Amino acid sequence: MATLEKTHFDSPDETRKFRAHGALDVISFGDFTIGKGTFEPGWKWSEDVRPIAGTGSCQVRHTGVCISGQMTVRADDGTEMTIGPGDAFLMEPGHDAWVVGEEPCILYDTGMSTYAKPAG
Repeated sequence: MATLEKTHFDSPDETRKFRAHGALDVISFGDFTIGKGTFEPGWKWSEDVRPIAGTGSCQVRHTGVCISGQMTVRADDGTEMTIGPGDAFLMEPGHDAWVVGEEPCILYDTGMSTYAKPAG
């Protein structure tokens, strides 16, 4: 028998607030997790999530797509990229990121099972 499930980001399984500047809505189906991140202008991982994660840089692998706004990502080796609407992305662990401009950056990301959860 086929399994069919659906839910909506209007009623996520969990919402994780950033220190400031946005939040992450999380939906899970078994071991698959997807998040809708709303990163407000002024959001920066090293200021808004590092205090929650307790690591020097983001140690989560992200794969997803940007829906609106822009975000610049800088890997620990100094490599940078900026993503915008319609860009699919892969970000390996070891990076910082920040919103570019005055528009919120909205991302759907499958690497969110442990993102913005307190360390420990």
